[in-house]
Amino acid sequence: MINKIQEMLGEKADYLLNFDTPKISKDMLHLPRPTFVDDIFINSDRNNRTIGNLQWLYNSGRLAGTGYVSILPVDQGIEHSAGASFAKNPIYFDAENIVKLAIEGGCNGVASTFGVLGLVSRKYAHKIPFIVKINHNELLTYPNKFDQIMFGTIQQAYDMGAAAVGATIYFGSENSARQIVEVAEAFQYAHELGMGTILWCYLRNDAFKTDRDYHTSADLTGQANHLGATIQADIIKQKLPDTNGGYNALNMGKSSYGKIDKRMYTDLNSDHPIDLTRYQVANGYMGRIGLINSGGASGSNDFAEAVETAVINKRAGGMGLISGRKAFQRPMEEGSKLLHTIQDVYLCNEVTVA
Repeated sequence: MINKIQEMLGEKADYLLNFDTPKISKDMLHLPRPTFVDDIFINSDRNNRTIGNLQWLYNSGRLAGTGYVSILPVDQGIEHSAGASFAKNPIYFDAENIVKLAIEGGCNGVASTFGVLGLVSRKYAHKIPFIVKINHNELLTYPNKFDQIMFGTIQQAYDMGAAAVGATIYFGSENSARQIVEVAEAFQYAHELGMGTILWCYLRNDAFKTDRDYHTSADLTGQANHLGATIQADIIKQKLPDTNGGYNALNMGKSSYGKIDKRMYTDLNSDHPIDLTRYQVANGYMGRIGLINSGGASGSNDFAEAVETAVINKRAGGMGLISGRKAFQRPMEEGSKLLHTIQDVYLCNEVTVA
């Protein structure tokens, strides 16, 4: 298995697989492991039903019992529009095929909309953990705007047998304060009813694009993760960081933004992608709130890109990958193979935490 991973990483194999000088020691982290739910959540304020559903999520699919998760998210029909998302593979206009792909792909759970999961809940909600995405940004309003709004209720998710709910907050946006309050209240009720919570901690503000795009900066995404953990997300979804120094860039000239300590960039981070991602992990209470990174858009080199992202996430101390477009924008057999390829990284003992 390690030979295949090395081959797919190509010239990056040594750089990623043999990195062993992280700024934050793995000894400080709460790493994914078979007993993760018992070790982390058993003494929390999560009730028994929530702990049971989290355990079901961690004990499903090919990664069952490892502490790692592989999730198929398909909410792009709303977030990116259905035509643009499914034109490459129209079978995924059909809600059932989304769930079938998650099952065939060996995923721990499937994350999708009220419409998709509700339509097939009686057939599948007991076969694979459902993660109902409760809010979305739709692209039919003219002109397009960027605001996450609720598409249903927590009670609806509970009634269809969901194991967890998911939500997005656009941190840094003009609507973020309202979104934080809405999602915090929704997560509280989800926990009360016994469901887990997963938060898409995304940044959204045109000001974050200056000399480069800081929407994927480790310092800003790390703080978004910390806010997500604060409103009791059980798992954080975040884009893989590819840069740093967002706070510094936004504090140029006469502007004043946030609070920084130079040790964020010297003692806690470097320019290595594993260090950048470990900073995200650290902001989730040193891994107590697991980090899953997103797989990104589909392109010409999806398998190699997915393996690279998985290796970085695992070696940083992350909990897994949530990969949608790379999987469903291709024939189901190929999509299932891609998901298995991602999972193989987490099943490979030779890929260790740095």
